[in-house]
Amino acid sequence: MLIFKQSRYIALLVGVILVSFSAISLMNPEGSAATGENVIEMGKLNSASHQSVEQLIPQAASVLHRTSHSTEMMITPMLYTTAAKPAHTWTRTVSAGWLSPEKLQLKDAAKKTSIPAKPKVTVVKASPPAAPAPKIAATGTKSVKPGKAVTQQHPPATLFFSRTKLLPKEQQAEATWSYAVSGEDLHLLQKIVMAEAEGEPYKGKVAVANVVLNRLRSANFPDTIREVIYQKRQFSPVANGRLKRVKPNADSIKAVNAALMGVKEVTDDTYFFLSLTLAQDLTVHHSRTLAKTIGNHTFYK
Repeated sequence: MLIFKQSRYIALLVGVILVSFSAISLMNPEGSAATGENVIEMGKLNSASHQSVEQLIPQAASVLHRTSHSTEMMITPMLYTTAAKPAHTWTRTVSAGWLSPEKLQLKDAAKKTSIPAKPKVTVVKASPPAAPAPKIAATGTKSVKPGKAVTQQHPPATLFFSRTKLLPKEQQAEATWSYAVSGEDLHLLQKIVMAEAEGEPYKGKVAVANVVLNRLRSANFPDTIREVIYQKRQFSPVANGRLKRVKPNADSIKAVNAALMGVKEVTDDTYFFLSLTLAQDLTVHHSRTLAKTIGNHTFYK
């Protein structure tokens, strides 16, 4: 049988020979019965798996040769041969069955691999270190060194005057009259300081603002800041048009605020100032009392 399994052509050849034997025996049934010769025993065929193919083929050829020359030969028909019924039967069992949805779900679940979820990373911003608390002396509160007074950012909206001077807000009970400063008044005061004392030191700017406020207080001059500034032949920037062109800088704004809050660089009876190098009319210089010189400006009572 090992030879038949290894070569299918040999098995086919043996099968053809056996079929031929069967056909001859049917055509001449008396041959083998009369002589008793040329009968192929079942034992030989069953043991064919252990014999060489070269031994079986010559025997089959001799049988065919004798049968053609003898009419009395009879071959017993072989209904069961090695080719018809092999000694070893190979059985292949195929099992079939219906696949239920539950089985499919189990198979799909087995195929899926669980992927662990990525852990969420929370970024925590570190807060800046707290500022250390100020150290306090064991003896008590910390003393503060005396220094310059802090100037108020916004000027007062109301001015308080006596007959001779500008009063601070704390002395408003002594005032004989008050003046409400409008936004236009504040802007005009800043512009006249800028136009008259742009190149002068800061104290000179405060002194110019003091002169305007002194005139506002005096009964010899107009009663509003606008009328004081635009009074004829008093301030040269009004006459030459410079007052309209200038824009107050930081020092001019700061000097006006200081003057409105009571800071005084000249006394309350100072009403005039001029530049001796630029002035064309020196009547004030010859007729008034010299009070103070700041920068290029000379102030008079």
